[in-house]
Amino acid sequence: MGGRRRVVKPRAVVSPFVHSCAPTAAAYTESVINRRSIGQAAEEAAARWLARAGLAVLERNVRFREGEIDLVCREGDVVVFVEVKCRRPRWGEGPGDAVSWDKRRRLVRLAQHYLRARRLDHARCRFDVVAVTAERDGTHTVRHLPSAFDAW
Repeated sequence: MGGRRRVVKPRAVVSPFVHSCAPTAAAYTESVINRRSIGQAAEEAAARWLARAGLAVLERNVRFREGEIDLVCREGDVVVFVEVKCRRPRWGEGPGDAVSWDKRRRLVRLAQHYLRARRLDHARCRFDVVAVTAERDGTHTVRHLPSAFDAW
């Protein structure tokens, strides 16, 4: 009885559920990457459109702990904070409708942080929305909504 003991290691049991989730996880990752590239293309289209309309694009994707400002522009002596919203035509609501009350409030706070950080405390500012509709053929329809909301 003093022989060697055989140690039996438990085999890993792979649930069939894990295998069924793998394609879903990959599809989700692809979806996120696709949405991100659509968003970046929409921001680029918005920046080009605003520049052609006479606004100077100062900064893009300005990040603070509380969130991000898509575009910061200048028109004359006014600092313009721009929220870019992109939608596909089949999504129903227009891009401008996606700027909720909470989002507007967050943008106002972010603008206050921006103005303080850049020492522009007394600058005039406004909040615009650029609604971008991404068409199936890769083109974009851009609609600029100047003074879309106030800081109230």
